[in-house]
Amino acid sequence: MKKLLCLIGVVTLALSALAVQDAAAQTVTLRYAHMNAPSSIAGQQAAMLAKAIEEKTKGAVKVNVFPSSQLGTLQEQAEAVSSGTVQLHHNTMAGIGSLYEPFAALDTPFMYKDVEHLMRVADPNSPVMKKLGEGLLKARGVRVFYTFYFGTRQLTADRQVLSPKDLQGLKIRAIPFPIYMAAVEGMGAVATPVDFAELSTQLATKAVNGQENPVDTIFANKFYETQSHLMLTGHIKGAELVVFNEAAWQKLSPTLQGQIMEAASEVSKKATQMTLESDDSYTKQLADKGMKVIGPKEGLDVEAFRTRVQGEVSKRFDAKFGEVYKEIRAIQ
Repeated sequence: MKKLLCLIGVVTLALSALAVQDAAAQTVTLRYAHMNAPSSIAGQQAAMLAKAIEEKTKGAVKVNVFPSSQLGTLQEQAEAVSSGTVQLHHNTMAGIGSLYEPFAALDTPFMYKDVEHLMRVADPNSPVMKKLGEGLLKARGVRVFYTFYFGTRQLTADRQVLSPKDLQGLKIRAIPFPIYMAAVEGMGAVATPVDFAELSTQLATKAVNGQENPVDTIFANKFYETQSHLMLTGHIKGAELVVFNEAAWQKLSPTLQGQIMEAASEVSKKATQMTLESDDSYTKQLADKGMKVIGPKEGLDVEAFRTRVQGEVSKRFDAKFGEVYKEIRAIQ
């Protein structure tokens, strides 16, 4: 009898161990790569998503976040999500345009009336995003997951700039994708492609004289240490696009997919609100760090930049993105 009870105990323990191993085996681990500093709002939202997904799925899905371009350049990270070596990634619309070109149209300078208009267009359920999302999924096996307001891009430089003529001959870093190169050249500068991971060094060594980014990115990356002036050109209102490898998504159960979408919806709204609330705050903090902030009141000719940039962009992209532009303008 004792031998029987002992045997039952051993079998029970073995089954329990197998159950634990099976539960552990069911845990899904996803890799999320992005370019931003962890302290930036874009960096914070990635960490928020990882936490929310683990909580919503009760630990069944874990997300390991790799910030600050740890897993490669913007182009390499986008390609990694397509190949499946990375499952989650956020990038600018034009950055995702490296996978499916029409997405670049959404980062066209001076395109949106205001942030609300931008986010109506960038909503994954908008007619524009649905159409682009279908194309991206079919072409590269990448799913549109969610979007959030990334901020309004402003110009910084190591000197005062009031109009396009002040940029003549100056090297301004541009994200190495065509729509951003056109924007910087349209502003009057020599557009110099530099991946974000190399930007701080390029600014410090004066390989480039300036760059353009939202104010929270400028602050989080301490660009105020090498850039003396912040020009409020507001040339691109941008939404960041979070994408998901489709093969990895399809391996998840419908229940897990639903829980993950709940997490995404919450984080999207929170990140957008954080950015909206931070624009004025970060501009002030940059001024407190010693940057001279120049807007229309200080003589910045925003209309001159608008006219010149729109002319350059129209010349290069109307034929290519004309249909997308028409669909964007149809959304009020």
